[in-house]
Amino acid sequence: MKYILLMTGTRAGVESYRTWPKSDVEAHFRFLAKLSKELTESGEFVANEGLGSPEQAKVVKAGKDGLPVTDGVFPESKEFLLGYWIVDVETPERAYEIAARLSAGPAPGGNRTAMPIEVRQIMSRRTSEL
Repeated sequence: MKYILLMTGTRAGVESYRTWPKSDVEAHFRFLAKLSKELTESGEFVANEGLGSPEQAKVVKAGKDGLPVTDGVFPESKEFLLGYWIVDVETPERAYEIAARLSAGPAPGGNRTAMPIEVRQIMSRRTSEL
């Protein structure tokens, strides 16, 4: 089963990353690279990407003539999507374990980021998942 692990954050949280000491930023990215390597070696890794800032976000829908109508940007948003990981695992519990590891990534001062991670199954056309 494939799951998407959605990383969310706040503007204040993202701004705080910019004040981290360089060594803490490097440690955090080493942690993420190590986790990616482990998940790749176990065959569970599918993809991960960071996303642009909320200032770039637009909601698009089709207008009466079928042309795009956009709404946004949404700088007032309290929380926003930072990025995602896609994993292919046997059970939801395994996806939760991986999400907890992501959430526990290192932060300055020996702390953990405690970033909220939303876990959702990716639905396929297989009837058993719908």
